[in-house]
Amino acid sequence: MGKVYSALGLMSGTSGDGVDSSIIQSDGSDKFLIKSNNYDPYPSHLSDEIHKIKEKVQSSSDLEKFANELEFLETKLTKFHADVAEKWIKNFHIDLIGFHGQTIFHNAEEKVSRQLGLGDKLSKLTKKTVIFNFRQNDLKNGGEGAPLAPIYHKLLVKGFKDKKKLNLPVIILNIGGIANITTINDSYEMHSMDIGPGNCLIDKWIRLNSNKKFDENGNISRSGKIDKFILDQALDNFYYNKISKKKSLDTNDFELSFARGLSLENGAATITEFTADILSKKLLDFDVYVSGGGRKNKFLLELIEKKITGNLRIIDSLGIDGGYIESQAFGYLAIRSFLGLPISFPETTGCIQPCTGGEIFKTT
Repeated sequence: MGKVYSALGLMSGTSGDGVDSSIIQSDGSDKFLIKSNNYDPYPSHLSDEIHKIKEKVQSSSDLEKFANELEFLETKLTKFHADVAEKWIKNFHIDLIGFHGQTIFHNAEEKVSRQLGLGDKLSKLTKKTVIFNFRQNDLKNGGEGAPLAPIYHKLLVKGFKDKKKLNLPVIILNIGGIANITTINDSYEMHSMDIGPGNCLIDKWIRLNSNKKFDENGNISRSGKIDKFILDQALDNFYYNKISKKKSLDTNDFELSFARGLSLENGAATITEFTADILSKKLLDFDVYVSGGGRKNKFLLELIEKKITGNLRIIDSLGIDGGYIESQAFGYLAIRSFLGLPISFPETTGCIQPCTGGEIFKTT
């Protein structure tokens, strides 16, 4: 067994609502301990800025076009993450910080993935070693740059299996802005991919058509009526023709135009059914454990459950908080990156061979 490191994982998802943070201790291999988790919401003005710039950046050329705005926002986001980290540093010993940053644009075909954040500045502000820019090395090695959490999913599943809390094979379904799955078979072989929209379309519809930021528990969607005609057209136009074979997805791969003209409730119901239909098509006849913010949308989960043959449960039923899997994952990935261990694999991102990733910024 190697040295055990204490890492702080910082994750801000595509919802752009705040920062999840977790302290995890691990040797970068099979030994790990989750110490603590916390969530710090962005101020409303900062969250609004994130969504506004994401609306502007629709192509890789827009990254240059809006470079000044992106750099200004990047500085503010880095400072916010530093403030979050400082609260942890006062109470915990931390060797490393895994800094995911705020994804603004991701296009695996162009080998472009842009996360806002300044790893060197965060290192200077916190006086800690920071690992940032996790996706670039995978892209350079023929991968999609996502998903990166599967190696941590595998670690969790091994632990749950050892405690006889689950049976293999199993699927971890993470519903963030984008939804992805990690399938782990009886031999602990893992296969992963993005499978469709998670919260991104539902959240956007709610933000555009109400004063709320998301559909709490799916209550708005539940009160509406699904427009079957519009739903079928949307599935044909956007899913079967455009994204069904893509391995890595971005929020820009989806649009809301198909719901135009519907009421708040009916639009939310139709979009939620659209999301559930797409996700269910990639879920095999295995037990499925759901993590991420989308696990709280009870209506969405009910719709998915009706369409699959396996059991659907939230991962919290195993005794872990499903809202912090990704921040824990980036703490674990930081340790593996620091040790030069692979964080992406041919069966997860499609890279040519297992490869490590992340830029390491050390304090001087």
